[in-house]
Amino acid sequence: MGEEAAHYYRHPTLPEVDLLRARFVTHRFTRHIHDGYVFGVIEAGVEEFEHPGGVQRAGPGSVVVVNPGVVHGGHAGAPEGWAYRVIYPPVDVVAGVAAELGARPGTPAFPDPVLDDPASADLVRAVHRAGEKGDALAASTTLRRALAGLLTRHAHGFRGGGASGGGMPRAVREAREILHASLVGPPSLDELAEAVGTRPFPLLRAFRDTVGLPPHAYLNQMRVQEARALLDEGLRPADVAARTGFADQAHLTRHFKRTLGVPPGAYRSARTIGRVVPAAPGRSS
Repeated sequence: MGEEAAHYYRHPTLPEVDLLRARFVTHRFTRHIHDGYVFGVIEAGVEEFEHPGGVQRAGPGSVVVVNPGVVHGGHAGAPEGWAYRVIYPPVDVVAGVAAELGARPGTPAFPDPVLDDPASADLVRAVHRAGEKGDALAASTTLRRALAGLLTRHAHGFRGGGASGGGMPRAVREAREILHASLVGPPSLDELAEAVGTRPFPLLRAFRDTVGLPPHAYLNQMRVQEARALLDEGLRPADVAARTGFADQAHLTRHFKRTLGVPPGAYRSARTIGRVVPAAPGRSS
């Protein structure tokens, strides 16, 4: 299947929708979350990924689905690694298509993380091919068709997106708000617990049970999301690292690549120029 490679770019008519075409062998995605959805089709090899329902395996032709806010990882499930194409649509894009299909208001939820759906797999591929060619009409049409098919055949009910929601314990909700406001110079666990009126260990346990990550790992995910926004504005990775609380550019690159599969420089080039930019995959531990 060739060497490791990753190409990250944006949809030609919906720049908030990101696209990734990649082949990985030794690369491992750390446990992370996305604000929006993940829809990927496995082109070759096998991907294994951590998921709340247990470790999942997806082989050629499978469609991988991750709901917003769900903690997951990813690594090769076979010696030859895996190759795939991924679409990252935000919640409002998917919910908008659902509304057009007559669904009640809410965030669509997909209960199964691995789907056997050749029609959806073909449409995900078609979205990529049209996007790579810059064919705006074809890319927008196939994206809508892909989302409509996935929703019609696989969505099951609606719920508040991701790790937020009315059922979240007060201390966890307040701790998240503090972390969102403290990307640079965050409090210690003891200070965080004191600020929300609890003890460190109960907060750590409740936070991990509710969000799926401990506070320090969740903070790094929020830093990566903010880094994406700043890179979209055209800021240099070194400046982004300083503004999002990472120790330096290397620290940003390590977390960014483990979450998105490409380093921040390649992501910035693709997002600001709007063309496919190959990313040197490197290695991650």
